Amino acid sequence: MKRNSKVFGMLAAGILSAALLAGPALAADPEIRVGSYKGNTLEAGERSCLIIGPVGPEYIAESSNPEAITLERVLTYWVAVARAEGTAEITVTDKAGSTGGLTLTVEAAEPSPAPSEALDLSVNMDIRLEMVRLINEVRRENGLAELPMDESLMNAAQDVSGQGVTEHRPYDHMALIRYGWPHGGLYNLTMFGAYDCPDIARQAIDYWIASPGHYATMLLEEASHVGTGVTFQNGRAYCYMVVGDPTSHNPYE
Repeated sequence: MKRNSKVFGMLAAGILSAALLAGPALAADPEIRVGSYKGNTLEAGERSCLIIGPVGPEYIAESSNPEAITLERVLTYWVAVARAEGTAEITVTDKAGSTGGLTLTVEAAEPSPAPSEALDLSVNMDIRLEMVRLINEVRRENGLAELPMDESLMNAAQDVSGQGVTEHRPYDHMALIRYGWPHGGLYNLTMFGAYDCPDIARQAIDYWIASPGHYATMLLEEASHVGTGVTFQNGRAYCYMVVGDPTSHNPYE
């Protein structure tokens, strides 16, 4: 009897040791992983491609608050569009019923500095016109209508490029109002070294094609007009484009 008790004691100790070594049970990973290319906090007017995994299945994405965040399907991507301040739960579902999600928040940013009164809005027009041509070439290849230039959008884009910054700010949208565009719009920007770059316009467009969120801006179906801007500072090219969307409201109007 003592021998059996000793055996049972050893077994119990072994089971307890195994449980302690195993540690607490880990929570299972979500069935669908969802992220945002530009992070979980966006500014009004920004667009951010959703990063969904695993790659392959066809997904449906929904927003709990379309007044703050709407979702658009661009080719095989889902793009979150920040409309106004607020928070939205984004839910992604596949055909099997598996789900995943994330929370996106739209915030107002600090006001940007006023533009320089000495800004020349007509500079680098040859490069800017080539950018317009290439943007419309991309749209044609995807079955979309070409966008005519608009003077107010051209001026706004050149003003914004002249600020020499590398991130979107409320000033982008304030410039639309300043130069007379009465609706909302979406911007793309890029900055790169201008030395030894034989084709500034092509380089900018290629960067945007390679980025799902920027590519989606060029392919915005609701867009009616386009504007471009290019400024050279300290050996760098600051390139901007804006598509005017008459169906949207400028949050800074």
